Amino acid sequence: MTTKVLCAIVIASFAWAAEAQTAKDDIKGAGHDVKEAGKATGSAAKKTGRATKKVVKKGVNKTAEKTEEGADKVRQKTE
Repeated sequence: MTTKVLCAIVIASFAWAAEAQTAKDDIKGAGHDVKEAGKATGSAAKKTGRATKKVVKKGVNKTAEKTEEGADKVRQKTE
């Protein structure tokens, strides 16, 4: 083989190895991105859960208040 062909083969093999390494890095990067997305999703779910709890508690308290008002009206009518 000539020197040019041999150099071309060596360069091509290095390029292939570098490309394979890049694909491996891409897969690792994708795994890292999925992990970060999972953390973000968990954090958002936690915040949503807290907000829902607050709204539900407010609704329950308001309903209890209205129920008490109704009970007071019934007591007034029965006196």
